[in-house]
Amino acid sequence: MPALAPVFPPVDEQLAYLIKGAAELIGEPELRQRLERSRQTGVPLRVKAGFDPTAPDLHLGHTVLLRKLKHFQDLGHEIFFLIGDFTGRIGDPSGRSETRPALTTEQVNANAETYRAQVFQLLDRERTQVVFNSAWMEALPAAEIVRLCSKFTVARMLERDDFHLRFSNNQPISIHEFLYPLVQAYDSVALRADVELGGTDQKFNLLLGREIQREYGQPPQVVLTMPLLEGLDGVRKMSKSLGNYAGIAEPAGTMYAKLMSISDELMWRYWLLLTDRGEADIAALKADVAAGRVHPMQVKKDLAAQVTADFHGAEGARAAGAEFQRVVQRHEAPAELAEVRLQAPAGGAEFRLDKELARHGCAPSVSEAARLIKAGSVSLDGESWRQLTLPSQPARTMLLKVGKRYFATLVIESQPKA
Repeated sequence: MPALAPVFPPVDEQLAYLIKGAAELIGEPELRQRLERSRQTGVPLRVKAGFDPTAPDLHLGHTVLLRKLKHFQDLGHEIFFLIGDFTGRIGDPSGRSETRPALTTEQVNANAETYRAQVFQLLDRERTQVVFNSAWMEALPAAEIVRLCSKFTVARMLERDDFHLRFSNNQPISIHEFLYPLVQAYDSVALRADVELGGTDQKFNLLLGREIQREYGQPPQVVLTMPLLEGLDGVRKMSKSLGNYAGIAEPAGTMYAKLMSISDELMWRYWLLLTDRGEADIAALKADVAAGRVHPMQVKKDLAAQVTADFHGAEGARAAGAEFQRVVQRHEAPAELAEVRLQAPAGGAEFRLDKELARHGCAPSVSEAARLIKAGSVSLDGESWRQLTLPSQPARTMLLKVGKRYFATLVIESQPKA
């Protein structure tokens, strides 16, 4: 039996949901017309967002676009999660002051597989089309690539901020970098995209997609840009390299605790970009906090629970919340403890505790471990330990606490017998 055509909500209702949190909508009249056409014909819009597999996993910053894809999906439209395995081998020059190192095919394929596994924590697997742009780009004849390059001029390409700055500063620009936005634009031709989503840093590439579609005789896509999510520090954009991220593959307790660490001000930004809650509801909640009717801590807990539940389920979020309350608010040890095993040095020598803490990941560096020890922020069996050395007493087990939140079982083992 054929599937029933989707029944689309009124256009104004769809638009209000789709532009929630958006930075810019380019082509609103066209979007209105296409949404109305969908209501009349039952044919969904074709909505695309591209992700280059440049890292092995995704963080909450990436999910801003994923969630907007979900919003189109919620309304019954056809979405394409495009993995840029071809563009990933070129390297996105957006915002770069130098040529980005190209990834190998092996790196791209490995990262792409983890993306496929992770996106369905938010998107509906049965209604999501995962596509790879190598499918059409590797099949494109050389003559067609030359034709594609003829559709845009070098002068126009140099209008792009990052290219213009590098050119003005006599910094090299490789020819293959000009191919990146052209290939991304051709993706929209290959998919016959009605709408393309992207971050604000992708605006040039998204607009180029509109122009290239016209050149190939297609109606130009609507462009919807989303803001770049600030990281946990509330200053710089979320990034693994900056350490201000929450990964969607991280344990529920880690994700929940990281979300609880953000400022009260940043919390509202996360409500807007990382949840499906409507803007009017968020504004009302903010007013309740400002009037003292609701405590901001409770609102932040609700946020952490909601986001964590999206990736770990309701039970995972509940357990994470209980763990946070036990460890952070009541300063008790967590239910499950990591284990740090040390082997007693020969001859009864003492351990350098600062070096061992850093080596086992209990502190980011030896110097930071030493600072924590001297500050009294390291304890053994509940007693503050302020010495950099630790006696090596074999067959001893202690509760180790570093800072406010890191707990582990510290085990000192005997030297193996010869």
